[in-house]
Amino acid sequence: MIGIQKLFQKKEPIAPSIDLERIPAHIAIMMDGNGRWAKKRQLPRVMGHRAGVEAIRDVIRTASDLGVRYLTLYAFSTENWNRPAEEVTALMDLLSEYMKKEIAELHRNQVRVNTIGNLTRLTDKARQDVEAAMAMTVDNTGLCINFALNYGGRDEMVRGINALAQKVQQGELVPGEITEELMTDHLDTRGIPDPELLIRTSGEQRLSNFLLWQSAYTEFWFPEVYWPDFTGKHLIEGIKVFQNRNRRFGGL
Repeated sequence: MIGIQKLFQKKEPIAPSIDLERIPAHIAIMMDGNGRWAKKRQLPRVMGHRAGVEAIRDVIRTASDLGVRYLTLYAFSTENWNRPAEEVTALMDLLSEYMKKEIAELHRNQVRVNTIGNLTRLTDKARQDVEAAMAMTVDNTGLCINFALNYGGRDEMVRGINALAQKVQQGELVPGEITEELMTDHLDTRGIPDPELLIRTSGEQRLSNFLLWQSAYTEFWFPEVYWPDFTGKHLIEGIKVFQNRNRRFGGL
């Protein structure tokens, strides 16, 4: 990997083409196309995932520079367990490697590491390294990165509904008292604003079980670029697209 000291190194001024007063507070990214990037270069799929980790660095730096408050990255879905065992193992190892190599620099720059999803199914090593990163950065006040790990929108809602049902069963809650706000408070993203902008790279145009509840009024952008080639400049382009949208939220 590139030395972590380059993560927050200033490269050039933030593009003047966007309004810095209207930066989305929460941007979600589906990091898609790693395998196709590798196939195009006749490389093993794992090399595409490794190249994708490099792309994360520049995107985090840019998001932090712009003042984005939350950046949610779809790193491993509940469906990804269906991939070949060797690829799953490589992804778990890569997750551990990322956390150990990048966490010191992230911490120095006040970035907070958070997760959404069910961590219990991760390998012990991956889970421990992720939990260590969260513990180290828990009090940081800068950009919050939400790594979606073993995450699925439907699974998240089922877990939230089960938690509410248990409260009803215990007499702590009456069914008629369940509101959208209460449901939101029982999701993995409780306390985090809904994403204003969701980006899926590689040109695919579907949600693939990502932030289903939270994306009710999210703006979508589907650039054709594969994730390993995605840079901070692309993120700025996506924000520019977002700022040119007319967000009516059902009104006129």
